[in-house]
Amino acid sequence: MTKPNTMMIDDVEYVRKDSVQKEATKLDGMPYKVIRTRSAGVFAGYLAEQNGDTVILKHARRLWYWSGAASLSQLAMEGVGNPDDCKFPCVVDEITLLGAIEVIGTTQKAKESIEAVSVWQN
Repeated sequence: MTKPNTMMIDDVEYVRKDSVQKEATKLDGMPYKVIRTRSAGVFAGYLAEQNGDTVILKHARRLWYWSGAASLSQLAMEGVGNPDDCKFPCVVDEITLLGAIEVIGTTQKAKESIEAVSVWQN
């Protein structure tokens, strides 16, 4: 069974281009942030909501391992230096993070760098 705005061809699911553009438009205006939590790790995504130490991110990735940045601050400003050595799993549509202890704004360069890292699978 396919989802709305998708179709299956030879067991491959394809998404309508205009539906992806609509989702990207929904993210416009949301700041892209790097979030470090007390116990769940580090994430990057679009900040939809923050209430104290609870953060909701859209279009988010867990930053399990990064290479080419000495700290999260450098990662948020400059991006990854060695994208082939990074371990960033797939994007999730939305995640609620409890216990956020760092919320770091990113540059456009860093955002593009993080989003360009290939999906890591184990």
